[in-house]
Amino acid sequence: MDAALEVFTERGYSDAGLAEIAARSGIPVGSLFQHYGGKHGLYLALWEDFREEQERRTASALSCARGSGVDDPVALFIAGARAYLAGVWDNRPLCRLLAEDDGPAGFDALRRRWDRAWVRRNARLLKVDEQHRAGRVRVIVLTTVIGGAARELGDRVDESEAREIVDEVCGILTHLSVPPG
Repeated sequence: MDAALEVFTERGYSDAGLAEIAARSGIPVGSLFQHYGGKHGLYLALWEDFREEQERRTASALSCARGSGVDDPVALFIAGARAYLAGVWDNRPLCRLLAEDDGPAGFDALRRRWDRAWVRRNARLLKVDEQHRAGRVRVIVLTTVIGGAARELGDRVDESEAREIVDEVCGILTHLSVPPG
C-alpha cells in the first residue's frame, strides 16, 4: 500500500503502473493483481483504509467528548470535524491524491455516495431533520466546508499554519451550525 501511494502521488493514477508498484513493494505483480485486481483495486484499498481510519478517529473523538460530559450537538460536531481534519493533516499525500480528478473509473460516483452518507451522519449528530430543506442544506454546507478545509490542509507543509486553518474552520463551522432564528 505504501508503494502504491508513492507511485500514485508521484505519477498520478493514470500514469502509474502496477509493475512499478510491485517493484517498489517487493511483491510480485501477479500477487498484487491477485489480491487487489490491479491498480484500480489498490487505489480503492487506499481510499477505503483512509475512510475507515477517519471514521474510527472521529468516532473516538465523539466518544471522548461525550465521556467528558459534552452533549451539545454543535460541540460534538466540532470535535468530530477537528478529528477528521487532524486525520487529513496526518495523511496529506493520500488526501492530495484523493482530491485529484485522476482516479479510477467509477471512483467519483463511489465518493459521492460516501459523501451523501457522511452528510446523513452529520445531520444525525447535529439533530437536524433532513426532511426539511433548510436543515438538509445547512448540513450539506457544513460538510462542504470541512471538505474544502481538507483540500486546503492537503497543500500545507507548516503544522502551525495547519492548526490555524483548523481553528478558523472550526470557528466558521460553529457559526454556521447554529440554526437561524
